[in-house]
Amino acid sequence: MFTSLASFLLAVGLVVFIVISLSNHVRHQHYWTDVVSPAMTFLSENQHRLNSAQINSLSVVSSEQSNIADLTRARLDLGQVVFLSEGGLFRSYVRLDPGLLLELESDQSGRSIYELYLWIIFGLINESGGVNDSMLSLTDAWDISIQLVDDARLLSSQAALDSLAEFGHHLVISNDQVFALLRAPSGEVYRLVFRTPFSYFSWPVAVVLVLGVLAAIYGLVLLFVQTYERRLRNVETMAERIARGELDARVKKNVHSGGGDATERLSTAFNAMADHIQRLMLVQKEMIHAVSHELRTPVARIRFGVQMIEDCPDTAELRKQVQGIDSDIQELDELIDEILTYARLEQGGPILSFQDANLSDIINQVVDEQSRGKPDLQLDAKFETSSDEWLETEVEPRYIHRSIQNLVGNAMRYASSKVMVSCVCDQDTCRVDVEDDGPGIPEDQWESVFTPFARLDDSRTRSSGGYGLGLSIVRRILYWHGGQAFLGRSESLGGAKFSLVWPRNQRAT
Repeated sequence: MFTSLASFLLAVGLVVFIVISLSNHVRHQHYWTDVVSPAMTFLSENQHRLNSAQINSLSVVSSEQSNIADLTRARLDLGQVVFLSEGGLFRSYVRLDPGLLLELESDQSGRSIYELYLWIIFGLINESGGVNDSMLSLTDAWDISIQLVDDARLLSSQAALDSLAEFGHHLVISNDQVFALLRAPSGEVYRLVFRTPFSYFSWPVAVVLVLGVLAAIYGLVLLFVQTYERRLRNVETMAERIARGELDARVKKNVHSGGGDATERLSTAFNAMADHIQRLMLVQKEMIHAVSHELRTPVARIRFGVQMIEDCPDTAELRKQVQGIDSDIQELDELIDEILTYARLEQGGPILSFQDANLSDIINQVVDEQSRGKPDLQLDAKFETSSDEWLETEVEPRYIHRSIQNLVGNAMRYASSKVMVSCVCDQDTCRVDVEDDGPGIPEDQWESVFTPFARLDDSRTRSSGGYGLGLSIVRRILYWHGGQAFLGRSESLGGAKFSLVWPRNQRAT
């Protein structure tokens, strides 16, 4: 978002700079055209005055010279004064007759232009014997103020006195003003003030700059507000659809945003929430169906046992039925515990208290506990690590113990003679493999065994025990540890191989 904002502001700044540059170029051309046009027009209409002109920058040239463009020549044919700025010089043209042009050349300060005005006004004063009303009207039209100097302080400058003595005039050009002192043939000194010098940073430029910036900010804000509003409305629409029961509704990602702005993060979080809700609803539906099915068998056995108690002929038979009912109740209690554990892991996760634990101690404890149940099976643990300190891992010991216990108990239930628990740890991850030499599991059912209440139809049947929740619990425990649980085939023993992989440092994940 910030990258696109910076790019947008950079583009706006470039556009504003180009607009101001073009505007200043046009203003510059217009300003000097207005300044030079009265003098050039006056001379084109009074060509006889050119005979006495002693101005080096003023010359008569052929209208067919190659450096005059066709567009300029067409404007001259219409009687216009053309001002050109090229090569650091100002050139002004006006047509005298079909074959000749009057050319005035000046530096960028316009000194030759102002000197031309001084020469014209000097001639007019000489002809009329002073400044009269007609001359004042003419100079006003040329935007030049002229007045007699009656204050000797204006002539106290030695530079002004020397210039008046040598050239008959003293011209001052600054950033703020342009004025001149002109000595008439009669000896009187006049002060001429020309129009204000051209400034690149005037109020029109400031207005254009402010309006450009304001327009850019307005456009930027409007664009982002409309974009955010459209995306938020999309999220709102998907929320309404989910509220109506359309659990597969998802917010479409914006492929042009790069996934970095707030609305995209909101969309990603919303879709993750919707996925979780849909999964929870599916799990709830499956659990309701499976629980009703799983509870039916022990409840039926308890009901049958109660009926048998009523007809028990002796105390021994009565004790046998009571023990059977107690066993069924114990089975119900274990089933409910498994269901609650799975539900707690599935619906948002338990409150895990991660702490540093030695993985070898947890595995050895599981091996010791499971070995007592079936002493005829060989149960071994193997640790493959280059550093004992890597066996220290950040886990929730109770849940990791239970996940390994579930896998080992499951392996011993189906193993023929041997179960192997292998542990491999490196700097970043821990891995525990539980292998058995049993019949194994078909590859097309490797993923389905992790489904709640799933049982296979071949060697791993209901008669082997369990409720079909153990592997689902294992997978969810590893999920909340930032890891994975998956199934493969044991190359060394030939049976099933269950693997648990998780990061050693939970804070890093």
